[in-house]
Amino acid sequence: MKPLNWLLFALLAIAGPLLFLPTPATPVAWTPPPPPTTDSGPFQRNQALAAMTRSAETLGIKGPEAITLDAQGNVLTGLLDGRIIRLSADLTKMETLGNTGGRPLGMAYHPNGQLIVTDGKKGLLSLNPADGKISVLATEADGKEIRFADDIVVSSDGKHAWFSDASTKWFYHQSTEAVMDHAADGRLLRHDFETGKTVTVLDGMEFANGVAFGPDESFLLVNETGAYRVRRLWLKGEKAGQNDMFLENLPGMPDNITFNGKDRFWIALFAPRNPLLDGLAGWPGLRKALIRITPYIPRPVERRAMALGYSTEGKLVANLQDDGKGNYSPITSVREGDGVLYFGSLSQTSVGRLPWKP
Repeated sequence: MKPLNWLLFALLAIAGPLLFLPTPATPVAWTPPPPPTTDSGPFQRNQALAAMTRSAETLGIKGPEAITLDAQGNVLTGLLDGRIIRLSADLTKMETLGNTGGRPLGMAYHPNGQLIVTDGKKGLLSLNPADGKISVLATEADGKEIRFADDIVVSSDGKHAWFSDASTKWFYHQSTEAVMDHAADGRLLRHDFETGKTVTVLDGMEFANGVAFGPDESFLLVNETGAYRVRRLWLKGEKAGQNDMFLENLPGMPDNITFNGKDRFWIALFAPRNPLLDGLAGWPGLRKALIRITPYIPRPVERRAMALGYSTEGKLVANLQDDGKGNYSPITSVREGDGVLYFGSLSQTSVGRLPWKP
């Protein structure tokens, strides 16, 4: 038998049985919009993020996925090992506030001083920064388990937390499968602190991810990673209760989104658009077969650092990238502080820091 035939035989012998593994995947055919080019135009490749410095590398952190700032300018983030930490503004000192025993992702302060946390494995939690005590606030909404609590904001009046549940079918460690499935099983949830009840506000979302209030909390933005877009839910005014598209056809997969409190949203792009993923959009059967073997093969994700800034009207005002060797990617969070942009990542062992003047 020729060497090539032997290789094909070996691959079939190894991968063949995997193609028949049980899977909850129910992919459907869809047509993604043609991706905008990054060779020229508003999303043109650049090296703006090459000037980023990596801080806290000696403090033993990994996976500072989402970045939050407190009133003193300290940096809060959750780590891969379950810890929630607070770093000094210059990122040289660290203290551990608590450990969820899961995977803390988003977090936001309640007016009462509690830190409200979305944990990808544990649901909606509350952390008392004074003693590290963790309380469970919600693990289900409308009879469905919260399987993948992702990002969160808390209203300034302290009445509600708005947070995303990326998928009601897939778990935290199955994010790739969830995006490939494209089953519109993500949702936006609202937790009432007074009643303790959590309800679904929006469903049918393609991997609901980052959330951010707009000016005066008049609307809320939710990233849909699997559809390359940002949805807007109106909370006040004549359109209250209605939702529309704030941004569509982004050049990458949007992860977290943050608001600087004045005039700018920052969107972290986990990776550029993937030609293979888009190319398989119309082939649900093939996607289902690939979902079965996804846990056993490397992810074909391009390592490029990407972050975009948008005005409150949805106009692109900043395009920051770096495709150089060893760039800080994947970027999952961008937070604007006092003259500084802080960057978080799902897997990096540092927090990115870049001086910033609009």
